Amino acid sequence: MTTATAAYWEPLWADGRRYRQINGAEAALLAEHLGPGRGRPALDIGSGDGALARHLHHRLGYRTTGIDCAPSSLALAAADGTESAPGPLWRCMDITTDDLATLPDPAYAVVTCRLLYRWMDDKAAFLDRVRQILAPGGTLWVVTELGGRRADSDPHAYLGISTAEAELLTAGWSVVRTADLDVVRCYALHP
Repeated sequence: MTTATAAYWEPLWADGRRYRQINGAEAALLAEHLGPGRGRPALDIGSGDGALARHLHHRLGYRTTGIDCAPSSLALAAADGTESAPGPLWRCMDITTDDLATLPDPAYAVVTCRLLYRWMDDKAAFLDRVRQILAPGGTLWVVTELGGRRADSDPHAYLGISTAEAELLTAGWSVVRTADLDVVRCYALHP
C-alpha cells in the first residue's frame, strides 16, 4: 500500500494516533525563518491535527489553509477550540493528485510540509507541485527526519530520509537554510 494516501492515514488518525508536537525550539525556528505573516497566505500540507497551521495563523499572523487527505485529522483540527479568534481554513485534499486550482489562493508566501516529505512516493513530482503554488520569494518549510540519526535497533530508524532524498529536496532552490532538532532537520527553501 502506498503511504501517501487517505487509505493509509485515515485509520491511523481515526484510531487516535498523534504525532510530534511543535516545541519551543521549533517555534523559534519558524519565527526566524518564516517571519511575520502580515495576513499573507500560507498552506500547511499534511496538516494533521492542525498544530502547525494554527501556529502559522495565530502566532505568526499568516492567513493559513491546512490540507490533509485524512478526514479524521481535519475533523480533529477543526474541533480544536483553544483560540478565541477565527482559525485556519481546513480542506480535505490530496496534494499529489487533486487539482491545485481548488485551493483558496493561487500562490502562497509559505508552504509547510512537516513530517510528510518522507512519506511522498514520488518526491520529485511532489516538489514540482509545491513549486507551482509557492509565490515568488516564498518559503517552503520542510521538517523531516534524517536517516542514520537513530540507533539501528530503534524501531523507528526507518523513518529518516536518505542522503539522495535530502539532495533531491534541496536541488533547484536559490537559497537553502537548515537547522537541526534532534532527529529531524528543518529546511527553509526559497525559489
